[in-house]
Order: sequence, then structure tokens, then C-alpha cells
Amino acid sequence: MHRSYQLHIRLESTTNLTVGKRGTFLFPEGCYVYTGSAKRHIQARISRHLSRNKKMRWHIDYLLADPHASVTRVTLTSMEECCLNQETEGRIVVPGFGSSDCTDHCGSHLKFSEREP
Repeated sequence: MHRSYQLHIRLESTTNLTVGKRGTFLFPEGCYVYTGSAKRHIQARISRHLSRNKKMRWHIDYLLADPHASVTRVTLTSMEECCLNQETEGRIVVPGFGSSDCTDHCGSHLKFSEREP
């Protein structure tokens, strides 16, 4: 059973984005991997992420709403979300992004690299 997923995202140009109440951050052009999970209905969660028409609810919604951002690949796994995130290469550009409820001190569930990991 799948419990976690990763969205592989390409951002075509560097941009400043306001992420809800967290504030405005500089997102460099390049590749990102967002790690998330869903206890139920994981496919519905992913479909929601891929939709352009939605209410801004999660941090990732703000990045995916940018016209220069596109999801290039989605992966599903039975791994626990934080374990998967910690095994993912890349650097943190927005501390706390997507990890408000993280208890494993991941720092962020969004990782950046200049090229596809």
C-alpha cells in the first residue's frame, strides 16, 4: 500500500513566491522534489496537487500555482514520508516548507537541485 509520494517539479525561471503566512521566498530556477503523504486517498491528493484550479491550502499549492512550475514525474512508495524525504538529495531553500507537522526534524519536505535528481 502506498503511503508516501514525491512530486518532481521543474521551475523554469527564478521567482519570488509568497507561501501563505510563511512569507515570500526566492525559488531558484531548477528541479525540486516535494515529499508528501496521505493516510487515505493518495491518488486524490496527487490529482489535487496536479490541478491548477484549487484553493491554496498547503505550501506546495503556492509553488505549483506558479506558471513557470510543472510536475515532471510523480513517484509512489510504501516508505514513511520523513524517511523518504531524508533519503532525497538536494538542499533546503525554504525552511519548514511542507513540514509543519514533521516530528523527525527534516527541516523541509521540499528539496532543490539545479538538475533532476
